Amino acid sequence: MSEAQPLQPVWRRWAPMTVTLAASVALLWAAVQPRVDAQPANPATSAAAPAPRLSGLPDFTVLVEEVGPSVVNIRTVERVSRAPQPGTPDEQMQEFFRRFGIPLPPGMVPRGPRGGDDDEGSRERRQRGVGSGFVFSADGYIMTNAHVVDGAEEVIVTLSDKREFKARVVGADKRTDVALVKIDATGLKPVRIGDVGRLKVGEWVMAIGSPFGLDNTVTAGIVSAKQRETGDFVPFIQTDVAINPGNSGGPLINMRGEVVGINSQIYSRSGGFMGISFAIPIDEAVRVAEQLKAHGKVTRGRIGVAIEPVDKEVAESLGLPQAAGALVRGVEDGSPAAKAGIEPGDIILRFDGKAIEQSVDLPRIVGNTKPGTKAAVEVWRRGATRTLTVTVGTFDDEEAQPARSEPAKAAPLGLTVRELSAAERRQLKVTGGVRVVEASGPAAAAGVQPDDVIVGVGNQPVGSVADFERITAALPKGRPVTLLLRRGEWAQWVLVRP
Repeated sequence: MSEAQPLQPVWRRWAPMTVTLAASVALLWAAVQPRVDAQPANPATSAAAPAPRLSGLPDFTVLVEEVGPSVVNIRTVERVSRAPQPGTPDEQMQEFFRRFGIPLPPGMVPRGPRGGDDDEGSRERRQRGVGSGFVFSADGYIMTNAHVVDGAEEVIVTLSDKREFKARVVGADKRTDVALVKIDATGLKPVRIGDVGRLKVGEWVMAIGSPFGLDNTVTAGIVSAKQRETGDFVPFIQTDVAINPGNSGGPLINMRGEVVGINSQIYSRSGGFMGISFAIPIDEAVRVAEQLKAHGKVTRGRIGVAIEPVDKEVAESLGLPQAAGALVRGVEDGSPAAKAGIEPGDIILRFDGKAIEQSVDLPRIVGNTKPGTKAAVEVWRRGATRTLTVTVGTFDDEEAQPARSEPAKAAPLGLTVRELSAAERRQLKVTGGVRVVEASGPAAAAGVQPDDVIVGVGNQPVGSVADFERITAALPKGRPVTLLLRRGEWAQWVLVRP
């Protein structure tokens, strides 16, 4: 029989198991810990490419408390003459709501049991719109979008503390979609203006507004892109912040609580948010707002050139080192550019000391130049650069835009046309005519194209949209008609068979 083993203390008997269990727990704990702060085994690799330090999602509560009181709700009222007549769908829908005791939706004005006129005895009805804005200065100036207040007879601003004020539209600039309104109120908290130059793609931003009329709504996202070209004078900020109808005019806010943009547009096929929205950079908006505040309108410079982009093939064929600048394809007679010696075919590389990286840069830089300024223009011509001096003229929005914005239709011919602006008439060297917006059916079959200019119908000259409507309305039904078209520098007759 073997010799009996001496008894061991309890701690000696359990010590090996305790050590083993402790080691297992330590290994398990190390396995589940985040590896963000762990250093790589190779010191050289660690010094060359340090691992990014992850952080949690941002907390927007402080920003909402700080900026929220500066954001306002804007309601507008306008009169439209399209009053619903008895039996129309609008009246039938109102009858449906009345029958089932459902409140009328916003914008639908109650009418009498016989579909009569409104309380003012007019056949016009009041239509309401909703937008957003923010306090620009403590003395009552509110910044918003031009399309929010466009055509409004009455503008009502509601502050975050529920106070309401009737506002006066100081001015609106449709080209940048910036408007300035004024209220007589005290205790206003203006926003802090941020530096768009410091804004980075991927940075967190926040929006406060009134989507679908739901005021004081907060959404957040990131900056998707900068310098997004969707307009003449505005390099938009693209974000994925949820922006919907009613958000227009509200502020885009960075994580420092500064306004960096005005929410203005959305890309949507349904009218709702699809992950792409655009904001006006606040530096552009402030520049416009200051002019509106001082003069009620915006004055821009112009030099009178038609331009197009410079692609790689054109740059190589002309000996240009890189595809940059704005290619001049036309110069208006008597314009500042013509007087300065700028010619078609020139490539404008710099204007007033500022580089023209893309053709869209030129209208913005010239537009921001004070009229009357003598600016140096560097152009590329016949393989070499030369510098010219141009005296900047004044851009006239009324001349640049057609006198009549609503297009006119001649359904039997398949044509939709609009007015020519004064600038277009000067460029085409015509005294009248209408621009083709759309050509379909008989007109398209005859070879009429959008952007063609109709200067005559039959043997009658066309000076305006009114002439075009009058002449086409009197045409014999089913009879072919000849159109005198201008396409570029050439004129031609086209026979259209209705």
